[in-house]
Amino acid sequence: MRTKQVNVLIALAAVMLFSFSCFCISRMTQTSNQLINCRNHILEFKEKMLRLKNKTERNRQELIKALSKMKYEMTQRKNMPINLVEKKMKTLGKSETASNTFEILKFFFPHLRKAGRIYPDVIIGKEKTGVSFALGISTVNRGNQSYLKQTLNSVVSRMTPSEEKDSVVIVSVADGNEDYLKSVVDMITKRFKRQLRSGSLEIISIPAFFYPNIFHVKQSTEDSGRSENWRIKQVLDFCFLMLYAQPKAMYYLQLEDDIIAKKTYFTKITDFVHNITSKNWFYIEFSILGFIGKLFKSEDLTDFVRFFLMFYKDKPIDLLLGDIFQEKCAERNKQIRIQYKPSLFQHVGIESSLPGEEQYSKKI
Repeated sequence: MRTKQVNVLIALAAVMLFSFSCFCISRMTQTSNQLINCRNHILEFKEKMLRLKNKTERNRQELIKALSKMKYEMTQRKNMPINLVEKKMKTLGKSETASNTFEILKFFFPHLRKAGRIYPDVIIGKEKTGVSFALGISTVNRGNQSYLKQTLNSVVSRMTPSEEKDSVVIVSVADGNEDYLKSVVDMITKRFKRQLRSGSLEIISIPAFFYPNIFHVKQSTEDSGRSENWRIKQVLDFCFLMLYAQPKAMYYLQLEDDIIAKKTYFTKITDFVHNITSKNWFYIEFSILGFIGKLFKSEDLTDFVRFFLMFYKDKPIDLLLGDIFQEKCAERNKQIRIQYKPSLFQHVGIESSLPGEEQYSKKI
């Protein structure tokens, strides 16, 4: 009897030992699988980081190449004899000069290579040229809210007669809505008739075929997609306006359709530019907010546009402007990027040009 009990205990112990062994083997297998999965995740993460590093390096190399090309072309232009530049301009008719200005777009957008002559759809005004300053205002439909009238009123009414004569304000309608284009034309022809007749104010409309295919497909309903398309289109709108303004004036001032210009702003800009001793500047900031109040030399606009179009899908235009100086010009920013204080323009728009969005940034 006692032997039988011992045998039962031995059997029970053997079963328990076997069960424990199975349990341990199972846990070890799970742990091994987890370690393998963890290792795979680590390898995958390292792969992604490597790809990201390579992409960043490629972008950096492209940026350096673009900056080097810009610097070389600017140096070549500055070294060109003045009489040669004047002769070249005199041999080109007005329409030919403007058409050639837009030719660089065909390098970046293959769909434009068969488009023939690229030019605005609608031009209302005298197509004034040979002035000192061109002021560009890009406008789009903001639904029930519009700030364009008060913007234009402050911009043109705060010029002296001589300043108005030596400048041209260009309103670029960057919206495919024909009703909005008509409303802008009606408002300007009624409220600013004298400026239109004198040639100091113009209205242009960007042709729909200018935009790449991403704008001809159905717009995304997701916020991120809408925001990205809006940002990309804004860069393209500014580039088109810059190219149109480039042959008209010595300097180009970028404004937006929801700002107020301060009193005597134009006199202050003119005096400041004429009193700058150094000619080694790329642009002057008359407002620190976004892309508002940035003054460029017209001779440099094509190079800026070329750079913006290289990276127009990556960042907003004001950040791209900052990138130009990030690599090559960081140590010389104070010399080539000049900031005027206090700001001469106040941002007043609350209803954003991005439908359904509001913005309350009114810093000056």
